[in-house]
Amino acid sequence: MSQFWYCLKHHAVEGPDGCKAKDRLGPYDSEAEASRALDKVEERNEAWEGSDEDTAEGDARA
Repeated sequence: MSQFWYCLKHHAVEGPDGCKAKDRLGPYDSEAEASRALDKVEERNEAWEGSDEDTAEGDARA
């Protein structure tokens, strides 16, 4: 089973022999998943920020 990473330095999908771990996101099970790494990061950040706003609103109502 191959694994893939998204390189933040080169903005490209890499295999196991790519850049250093500090410059990569992953591993992912497919090249397609790795190519969407930045989209996933953005989606997760938005979800996290949204949950933080809900908490802040709840605190303000208390």
